[in-house]
Amino acid sequence: MQRHHFARAGLLASMLIAGCSAPPQAGSDGAGDTPSRRYGQIDFRPCTLATEGASANVEAQCATFQVPEDRSKPEGRRIDLRVAWLESGNSGSGLPDPVFFLAGGPGQAASEVAVIVDTALRQVRKQRDIFLIDQRGTGGSNPLSCLGADGKELPMDEDAAPSEALLREYAERCAASLKGRADPRFYTTAEAIADLDAVRQALGADTLNLVGGSYGTRVAQRYAAAYPQHTRSIVIDGVVPNDLVVGGEFANTFDNAITLQSAQCRKDVACSKRFPVDTRAQLRSVADTLRRTPVTVEYRDPGTNAPRKDVLTPDSVVGLAFAFSYVPQYSSLLPLVLDEAAQGRYAPLASLVRGATRSMDFQINRGMQWSVICSEDAPRYQAPAESGDALFGPEAARAFFAACPVWPHQPAPADAAAPLRSDLPVLLLSGELDPVTPPRYAEQVLKGLPKGRALVARGQGHGTLTAGCMPRLLGQFIDTTDAKALDASCLDTLSYVPAFTSFNGWAP
Repeated sequence: MQRHHFARAGLLASMLIAGCSAPPQAGSDGAGDTPSRRYGQIDFRPCTLATEGASANVEAQCATFQVPEDRSKPEGRRIDLRVAWLESGNSGSGLPDPVFFLAGGPGQAASEVAVIVDTALRQVRKQRDIFLIDQRGTGGSNPLSCLGADGKELPMDEDAAPSEALLREYAERCAASLKGRADPRFYTTAEAIADLDAVRQALGADTLNLVGGSYGTRVAQRYAAAYPQHTRSIVIDGVVPNDLVVGGEFANTFDNAITLQSAQCRKDVACSKRFPVDTRAQLRSVADTLRRTPVTVEYRDPGTNAPRKDVLTPDSVVGLAFAFSYVPQYSSLLPLVLDEAAQGRYAPLASLVRGATRSMDFQINRGMQWSVICSEDAPRYQAPAESGDALFGPEAARAFFAACPVWPHQPAPADAAAPLRSDLPVLLLSGELDPVTPPRYAEQVLKGLPKGRALVARGQGHGTLTAGCMPRLLGQFIDTTDAKALDASCLDTLSYVPAFTSFNGWAP
């Protein structure tokens, strides 16, 4: 029976701002002798793209496109970008302004969420080609993978107590492993938007429709500011203002989200009767209990069903609540497992923490994330005044930026944090219960967009592209580029996910 500390889950949760909820799984390229398809100057071959947790794959065309790693040294190292093409349903000849999907993170690969993108943009794809370009440092685009001398993933010591020093030491080893493969200084948003425009030119597209999720909304805004003449329309979901310090406000946004989730339970008769203690208060109580006395829990590993024995800590429980709050279907479990824990039955909570830790390890490329946040966010971070009642303490942000003192990076451009001000048509989407990019962020960005419109999806968390009738609205908007004319009343059918009142589900 294995025994580990669970506190690492809390640290990992504080390091994530993913654009989509499902963790990625690599796709496979077609055979080398398969005839190629040409789009502009790029040759594509058939490939299959998969997303972990999805029941189907996506058949696509894939290619690699070379760009200089350091554009100031065009004769230096060149890196391959992975480009996936989802062909339009219009007999393979879509309209001339394709869609570029921009993934979240930072650190998520666009091709690895292809199933989600294909679902969200199914109406758009009837007329337009969709391109998924893995941002440099992720997926198939020279990933900044932390590798050991044996070429395998560099492990992080699960038995060590989590700390900033642990993350910093890991980052040092990771940076050393990249020598000869990549220079992390050149894996930021500025380089990414230059890559996007290079791909656009190679495809022969004069204008693009940009669809970005979470961190991808920053990429979309930065691209539109730099290349407005090549931008036709923008959809940004889970909006990140350019001047936001990613990771700096997680404590506040998560606290607000779980307060909203708690309020929904109070409004539901079955939930409020079953769980008389407010969810936020219960989470605080369980965390305080574990802070006084961490508990050793015996349970079954959710991945292997093998017996395990682990130490459950307050950081792991709050980290789980944060990770689950991204997706209402997951957060609906929290009142039940917290109630069980309050009564001394910790096994369900421990099992969920274990599963979440494993999933989070595969969602985000840590190296690429550090390259972005250490360049663009850490220098602007100012620690807020401490609040004794906050679920996340200041250690969450410190952990988020812990690698920066040792991670190779360079200052972001002076205008990187400038708000987007543009006459381009923009549709801004938010989930009402989003714990990292709440609707107020979209309203902030909307101030500089006279042709923009913000929609809030009721009861939704982080990522709304597939919610209800949203795919149809996306199709209409990208077709007409008139956000204000959209009839979004169909979103009124969205509702809240009720809390589980037992392990059999919610009350009928």
